[in-house]
Amino acid sequence: MRVPALSKNWISISGAAIAVFALINMFMLFIISVLLEDNPYIGIVLFMVLPGILIFGLLLIPVGMWAHRKDIVEKVEGDWPRIDLNIVEHRNGALIFLVGTVIFLFLSVFGAYEAFHFSESVEFCGTVCHTVMEPEYVAYQNSAHARVACVECHVGEGADWYVKSKMSGMYQVYAVLANIYPRPIPTPIHNLRPARETCEHCHWPQKFYTRKLRHEVYYLADEDNSRWTLDLMMKIGGQHETEGLSQGIHWHVNPDVKVEYRSDDERLESIPWVRFTDMKTGEVREYLDEENSYSADELESMEVQTMDCMSCHNRPSHSYTAPTRFINDALTAGVVDASIPEIKTVLTRLSGEEYADRESAHSGIREGFMSYYEENYPDIFNGQGEQLSESVNAALEYYDQNVFPYMGARWDAYPAFIGHMESDGCFRCHNGTHSDAEGDYIRRDCDLCHTIQGQGTADDWESAALNESLEFRHPVDIDGAWEFMLCSECHDGLIPF
Repeated sequence: MRVPALSKNWISISGAAIAVFALINMFMLFIISVLLEDNPYIGIVLFMVLPGILIFGLLLIPVGMWAHRKDIVEKVEGDWPRIDLNIVEHRNGALIFLVGTVIFLFLSVFGAYEAFHFSESVEFCGTVCHTVMEPEYVAYQNSAHARVACVECHVGEGADWYVKSKMSGMYQVYAVLANIYPRPIPTPIHNLRPARETCEHCHWPQKFYTRKLRHEVYYLADEDNSRWTLDLMMKIGGQHETEGLSQGIHWHVNPDVKVEYRSDDERLESIPWVRFTDMKTGEVREYLDEENSYSADELESMEVQTMDCMSCHNRPSHSYTAPTRFINDALTAGVVDASIPEIKTVLTRLSGEEYADRESAHSGIREGFMSYYEENYPDIFNGQGEQLSESVNAALEYYDQNVFPYMGARWDAYPAFIGHMESDGCFRCHNGTHSDAEGDYIRRDCDLCHTIQGQGTADDWESAALNESLEFRHPVDIDGAWEFMLCSECHDGLIPF
């Protein structure tokens, strides 16, 4: 087929070769992705890299023709290129252009859709920047939201937030390529869509549920790893579902009330000022922390936050459990042998130490664990070596789901505000020191959020009668210190009880 003479130049020929090369590779990778392998890096090359190469090659063809025109056509100032379909070369060139344009537009529409779909996928978010995002991706896969796509919370609906997320993502790509991203990545993320525009698509306020019985299992820091059980009746909502949000934990997001607060730190761990507004009566109350007082000007400089889902559920899909908790879970699951003396204490202590990377963490925990039993329990070390090895390997699997040394991602870097054990959580406001002008305090009473229905060991168990509750009994005698201290003052994630 004869083509226009203008296209017979090295620039245009190179462009055509590049375009054909990109097209062939796109076709081959598409077949591979469909039939053989599902890999996020294939998606990047197929829908992002190769289309750019294809467009570059196609652009070289007219660029070469324009550059070559002065060599074969006498140029007259003001003349435009002429297309005459009676000339075979022009007719073939026009046919190639039209057919190529149709094919290119089809591929562009298909590629743009697939690129959009791929960039919104969980695999793209979690595995492309593997080192950076591995902690979040692993935690997400072990969360209650493991089947909710990342973009449903991090982007949400609408073109405006999609554009904002992609603009933010451009800097993130640069930070990864330049290796200038912080470790750990700071939180909270400030450019997220409001929680009530994302969380409440599923967890809508008009359908909050009633109270829920929570069964907690702990293993104490004694030689026998004594099992301590605690049954809590969580006051999520009212006693009956018809009471809705009139009481209970989720009262804080009742549409009839508005709770606002100011924090003096970026991570929102300290809250010196709280304001309550009754949306029906217009009543307003302001509470100041007596132990963390600021002047009016200092308070005014702090941003006012409105309490929503994320104020408490700040780690809904990316929670990093503390060693004392994930070792508890491993013991409860039976993969760590609770019959081995002091195993809760030893594994908790070793898992809480800081390591440079995963490899050094594995070797440090395993060697420290085996050395402890070789030195302190030689009979167990020599007679139950297989059980020791199986237990420490199981503990390392739990460790890898919750601690990521190279990124600094762990429970104390990303405290969860649900509860009040390893972080102040609820006690950021409910610490008994926030009072208003009339001397009323934000209550610290345990039974605001839960009541104790049962507690103790198998040999020393007590349970409450129906519609009654028990007074909390600390598993270890600390002379009533729990009544005036915050749990997080002792329970830093490493205390093994």
